[in-house]
Amino acid sequence: MKKFISSLSLLCALCACSSSDDNDSRDMTLPVISEQGITANPVECQQYHPGDVIPFHYVFTDDVELGNYNIEIHNNFDHHTHSGSAVECELETKKEAGPKAWVFNQDYAIPAGQRTYTARVDIQIPDDVETGDYHFMVRLTDRAGWQQLKAVTIKVK
Repeated sequence: MKKFISSLSLLCALCACSSSDDNDSRDMTLPVISEQGITANPVECQQYHPGDVIPFHYVFTDDVELGNYNIEIHNNFDHHTHSGSAVECELETKKEAGPKAWVFNQDYAIPAGQRTYTARVDIQIPDDVETGDYHFMVRLTDRAGWQQLKAVTIKVK
């Protein structure tokens, strides 16, 4: 037991010691998903049709270094929420998701060393997708692991 307590004390002491340079260079700020200076897409309440392409376009920034991003699209047939958006879109009647409900989930790399990155991805909506309300979500992660989330409601009609 004494050996365990001594080891634990040594570990705590080592963890408490760090140079001021290490603390000054730590990234403690969330990355930013921005619409500034561009025509961002998609935006709240935007409508698409089966077979359309969603031209994703946003600008990402971080004070130290960006990491990667993820785009997820899933149905919102039950009217759940992900963010506190000030915009309320008109939703269709609640329903159960069928076998053709669209699910998209893809990770994208950002080149190393980037503090600003303009993301553009064309996402094909399947021709036979179940129509209705969907969430389009972007998760941006910086190199330190901090994450920002942007979720918008879109409709496939």
